[in-house]
Amino acid sequence: MKFSVVTISYNQAQFLERTIQSVLTQKDVGVEYIIVDPGSKDGSREIIERYRNSLAHIIFEKDNGPADGLNKGFAKATGDIYCYVNSDDVFEPDAFRRVATAFDQRPHVDVFCGHAWVTDPNDRRLRRVWSDPFDAISIAYGASIFIQPSTFIKAKAFRNTNGFNTQNRSNWDGELLVALGQNGAHIEVINEVLSNYRLHHLSITNSGVLDGRIKEWRLRCFKLIMGREWSRLDNCFQVYWRLRRQVRNPQAMFERLFCGPVYKRNI
Repeated sequence: MKFSVVTISYNQAQFLERTIQSVLTQKDVGVEYIIVDPGSKDGSREIIERYRNSLAHIIFEKDNGPADGLNKGFAKATGDIYCYVNSDDVFEPDAFRRVATAFDQRPHVDVFCGHAWVTDPNDRRLRRVWSDPFDAISIAYGASIFIQPSTFIKAKAFRNTNGFNTQNRSNWDGELLVALGQNGAHIEVINEVLSNYRLHHLSITNSGVLDGRIKEWRLRCFKLIMGREWSRLDNCFQVYWRLRRQVRNPQAMFERLFCGPVYKRNI
């Protein structure tokens, strides 16, 4: 089984080498690694060049944002399983082998979503985060999340979509999962911690710089799934679905209570 991995890199030299090594040190599976960098000026390209002989493709060209960069990367992919990791996140050791075993044991599954550690800039583990079972209505109400660097997609399922929406500048990963589900892909959670999701002052999750766009996406996602606009009554329904999420995964609830939130965390 071969994994095609894409990293979109832009001015994160501080973390990039750790990301690259976490991919190239995976064992017992084939790995095709593609890095896309539209124009870093902080030494990232020099780091990428040092690994050129270990990379399947390097794409040094301008793009129309992160989603476009991912599309360019996966256009080069030839593997059986697709995944993507940002240049500030890392995979857990042996993650790919565990995912390959899961696909072998459950061949009807098209997408596996695993869990992750949340880390600070120095790799200190802060808490865990969990992917939720795929449930369209729960997603519509913002009560179901998927951990992006712990998501693995069969190539055939990916190719049955239009790829990443280049107009989406905040939740291109979430929109792809919705598209996969609407296309009939079988999506399951794998109960494995597969990646480390890094928070730092420039990360989207921690900085809040895309709050407005994230809100726009949530409303558009709701309409996409439910076929109608958000109403006042949906505020009540949202409370129910979010409480339901906590009850279904008390471990995640306790982690939040005792270890603090992920979004806009003070690190």
